[in-house]
Amino acid sequence: MTPRLRRLTADYQHVWHGLHEHPAIRLVEVEGDPPERYVIDFHLAGLVPAGNESFSHGGTHRAEVFLPLDYPRRPPVCRMLTPVFHPNIDPQKICIGDHWSAGQTLLQLISRIAEMLAFQSYNVKSPLNARAAAWAEQHPEALPLDTRDFTLG
Repeated sequence: MTPRLRRLTADYQHVWHGLHEHPAIRLVEVEGDPPERYVIDFHLAGLVPAGNESFSHGGTHRAEVFLPLDYPRRPPVCRMLTPVFHPNIDPQKICIGDHWSAGQTLLQLISRIAEMLAFQSYNVKSPLNARAAAWAEQHPEALPLDTRDFTLG
C-alpha cells in the first residue's frame, strides 16, 4: 500500500470514528476506496442567503471535502453544497486559510468548517463575500451564532 493510500485509509477511519455519534456533524456520503470525497452535514446555527440583499438563519448546511492527488501536501478542496452567507465562503470555495500542513487531520478541517459556519471563526480582512464581511463587522454582538464546541477527535 502506498503512503497516500495509507493516509487516505487512516483519514477515513479517523473521520468515521470522530463523527459517527456527533450530535451536530454527520458524515453523509463518501466516494472512493479509500475515500477521496466526503460530504458532511452540519446541524448548527448559521446564515443562508434569502434573496438579493437579505439572509436568514439556517440550521443545516452541507459541505464537500475533496482530497486532490497530491494530498496531503496540498490542502483539501472544500466547498459548500448548500448556500451560506459567510465572509470566507463563496459558492465555489471555503477559504480554509493559507496555513495547511500535511500534519493536519481531516477532523481538524471539519471542525474548522463548523466553527466558520457558526461564525466562531471568520476573517473580514480578506473576504470572499464582502457583504457578509460588512455584516459581521457591523454586528459583532450577534456573534457567534452557535456557541457549542465543535472540536473533534
